[in-house]
Amino acid sequence: MTDAVLTLNCGSSSIKFAVFEKSDPPKRIAYGQIEGLGTAPHFQALDGTGALLADKRWQAGTHEAFLDTLLSWVEEHLGGNRLLAAGHRIVHGGDEFSIPCVLTEPVLAKLKKLERLAPLHQPHNLAAIDAVTNLRPELQQIGCFDTAFHRSMAPTVRRYGLARDLERGDIRRYGFHGLSYEYITGRLRELVPEHADGRILIAHLGNGASLCGIHHGYSVDTTMGFSTLDGLLMGTRPGALDPGIILHLLRQGMDASALEDMLYRCSGLLGISGISSDMRTLLNSADPKALEAVDLFVFRAAREAAALVATMNGLDGLVFTAGIGENSPQIRQGICERLSWLGVLLDADANANDLFEINASTSPIKVWVIPTNEELVIARHAFGLLA
Repeated sequence: MTDAVLTLNCGSSSIKFAVFEKSDPPKRIAYGQIEGLGTAPHFQALDGTGALLADKRWQAGTHEAFLDTLLSWVEEHLGGNRLLAAGHRIVHGGDEFSIPCVLTEPVLAKLKKLERLAPLHQPHNLAAIDAVTNLRPELQQIGCFDTAFHRSMAPTVRRYGLARDLERGDIRRYGFHGLSYEYITGRLRELVPEHADGRILIAHLGNGASLCGIHHGYSVDTTMGFSTLDGLLMGTRPGALDPGIILHLLRQGMDASALEDMLYRCSGLLGISGISSDMRTLLNSADPKALEAVDLFVFRAAREAAALVATMNGLDGLVFTAGIGENSPQIRQGICERLSWLGVLLDADANANDLFEINASTSPIKVWVIPTNEELVIARHAFGLLA
């Protein structure tokens, strides 16, 4: 009998999952998601090769009921495997949780206090843990934290120019997308070990987007700060914003709820284009507003990249990852062209074909495309904690 773990990434409208059996590295044997929660729930599961295993739709239901369906489906399709644990992506670990851990009641009590720091993400992460506890109380649960990878940033990098009593109240730069950055850092050691200790800029470009500067495999700076709103322009989020704009809107009568909706759901690529938050749609559109949104995305990414290069005191390599980073040659080209003054030169054919190494042979800066795999990171940590 082989042991297996289930990884869960639970949000407000979707539950993404994967099942891994124990090996080195862990082998993914199934994955999928339940999307459209709250509207038109749709469950899809695929095997390790991408072949469809299940496809089901519902009219309505609760998150806990869908998790029950998912757990039952997983247990039925384990074959000779034994489900050891559920590993969860948890957005915020605060200052205390710097490594993955078993989710005990005292740990969960501390994590619930962090909901105020990530009100749109943390409650959904923790609600899924509570639901699994109710449904399968005997099942071990492991938490992996998106903020943990950035705990290596220096105090100066983490600090805002605010009064110290506010910093003592948890207002500081945390950084996010840490599971993705942890995976990419590990892959660099596997694929190009001679470069892995260099000054590497990782561009995690998706609907949520950020950059991270790493040196010797550790995070030295990142674009997201106190929240997931900071830094790059994103699908529906504005990225770095003059706080005076918020003060102005408050004085104009906009309340906190309306501000939250504007900042998280109505800005970014969607807000500028008025068309879509999906980069693929914008790149295929002839509407000038779509082009403006794409241009701003590229400009902001290059500008923030230059700032992180300054923190690292140089640049040896650049990695593109996540949905846009892995699949959009046009965006990669636009960002690299704006960074050509640093020595970033692309091979057009390699870039167009999404090859692993896409820099020109004459480029002093290496440029790679590496698909991310946050689920594998969670599975590794889960097996490691249960060993």
